[in-house]
Amino acid sequence: MAMTMLQRYICRRLLGIVPVLLGISLLSFVLAQLSPGDPAQIILESAGGVPKEADVEALRSYLGLDEPAYVQYGLWLWRLLHGDGGISYHLGMPVFDALLARLPVTFALALAALVWAVVFGIGLGLLMARLRGTIWEVLMRGMTQIMLSAPSFLTAILLILVFGVWLHVLPTNGVESAAGYILPSLALALVTLAMTAQLLDSQLRDALGSFYAQTARLRGLSEARVLLTCALPNALVPVTAMLGNFFAAVLGGAIIVETVFALPGIGSLALEAIHYRDYPLLQGYVLFLGAIYVGVTIVVDIVLAHMDPRIVLGGER
Repeated sequence: MAMTMLQRYICRRLLGIVPVLLGISLLSFVLAQLSPGDPAQIILESAGGVPKEADVEALRSYLGLDEPAYVQYGLWLWRLLHGDGGISYHLGMPVFDALLARLPVTFALALAALVWAVVFGIGLGLLMARLRGTIWEVLMRGMTQIMLSAPSFLTAILLILVFGVWLHVLPTNGVESAAGYILPSLALALVTLAMTAQLLDSQLRDALGSFYAQTARLRGLSEARVLLTCALPNALVPVTAMLGNFFAAVLGGAIIVETVFALPGIGSLALEAIHYRDYPLLQGYVLFLGAIYVGVTIVVDIVLAHMDPRIVLGGER
């Protein structure tokens, strides 16, 4: 049975990611090998006391760290082909199990951040387009510029100070309840929210001045209807692409925000792997991140093709 254009496109994207992931994993492995510190010694020191040299050597042999670097990398690739990502040095559990255990927290954080960006970013962009030429548009544009200029860690600290320390209305660490996701997701989404509003406003500016918008006005449609039914659907195409990339990037691990708010996501797990020189976990994290990013971008491409028939997947008609 012949494959459809969509199936061929997905197969090409999946095949194309294989050499990319191999290159990224090799780069991460080389950087980990060049970084200072001995994983065996770090693990034993974290258990308490100063380890003996014999214990360090025994652990290095058990972990396979006494083998040449190319042998370590080759063995890891061989196990990966059999669905085994290896065992985390400091956790003592399969790498993929450790990543999957942390994924729900990061997924919930990414989803909440996406909701902030979609609802308030699109809403703010529509208001800026509707109130163009007024003092309100100037104020909203200035507000988006402030959001864009504030780094996520500074935003996170300010949110903790205001809503956690001064007002005591929201939790500032952990995810014991859904309320624990409000502040970290907002800190993560503010920059993208502002970018969404500005991009949508720019796209709406072009769409409202187009021929089809002028034709709609001549047919007697109100300005609000022209904005929502004629201009908005076309303006949402690039906005959707940007939001899809944002969601994929957050799923890869919002390391700074997860660290500030003490969230047990895969971003904080990656920091642990760096601290303990946990090579299998680092390489598994890189592959996991790449697979997630490719999967989300494929879905976004398919959604964009349905939103705009002019978009051709893979250069085929």
